[in-house]
Amino acid sequence: MSEIKDSKKKVLIAEDDPISRRLLEVFLTRWGFDVSVVTTGTDALKVLERADAPRLAVLDWMMPGLEGVQVCRKIREQKDRPYVYLLLLSARTEQEDLLRGLESGADDYLTKPFDAPELRARLYVGQRILDLQDSLMAAGEELLYRATHDALTGTSNRSVILDTLRRERSRQAREGGSFGIVLLDIDHFKQVNDTYGHLCGDAVLQETVKRITASVREYDTVGRYGGEEFLIVVPTSDTTGILKLSERIRLAISEKPIRTDAGEIPVTVSLGAAISNETTPLEPKEMLHLADDALYRAKDNGRNRSELGTLDSSHLGGTATVMEAIKSGHR
Repeated sequence: MSEIKDSKKKVLIAEDDPISRRLLEVFLTRWGFDVSVVTTGTDALKVLERADAPRLAVLDWMMPGLEGVQVCRKIREQKDRPYVYLLLLSARTEQEDLLRGLESGADDYLTKPFDAPELRARLYVGQRILDLQDSLMAAGEELLYRATHDALTGTSNRSVILDTLRRERSRQAREGGSFGIVLLDIDHFKQVNDTYGHLCGDAVLQETVKRITASVREYDTVGRYGGEEFLIVVPTSDTTGILKLSERIRLAISEKPIRTDAGEIPVTVSLGAAISNETTPLEPKEMLHLADDALYRAKDNGRNRSELGTLDSSHLGGTATVMEAIKSGHR
């Protein structure tokens, strides 16, 4: 936030006339702005394209290189950058010149010789507009985050994680390779809520997610699939890789109890994994079916374990334990 505020105190002056340039620099410095000065439109564009560019700019219309209106047009063409408030300065007073300047993308227009109090007021208006726009953007980002993330755990929500799975399958169809998924369920979670209360249950969910995210790679995606179930989409992974990941997650959660306000609570998870590879490409529903079947097999076999869902010769639903798959070199 401080960086945003600092960027709004930065002002670029682009003016080739030495007297006007000096007057602008003196006034803006006196008003507390951090002033940068260039003498050509070409240099002005270079400064405004930098990552740390000022958010306010006073541009002379007539300059060597690019004119002020050309700089405005080029800045407005860059849609993926923070908004820059552009004030065009010119000796031209005709209405058609004013309209042309505003149509080029300038936010305001001031004629020479400029009145210092008017210039100051217009720059402060520019700062207020930038504040408003940043607030609107922050609100939009917050709404987007809430629409795509689980409120309690901060992971992707169900619709987003399923969309991630579909996109990864589409990528595989185009480019080949393999990828996997892991479906994870916290063992006996209802007992945690019933024994310790829902607040402790929430703490267990949050700490479990922290341990999951610490165990996966940066480009793996973790999402809340429902209740105490989580789905992990694992790009560019083969059978051995997905099984090692499952075990790494399982051990990270089970090795030490989770601390809550009600004391330390031992937690274990059961995991079901599935792989889609070039030999046997699977659609998302098929992968979820296999992973879900493997997950329930893990629970039936004692919980706190990982299993791999496999295809047999006739239908979905065969499973192999992690150790069996690793020992057999399952690919």
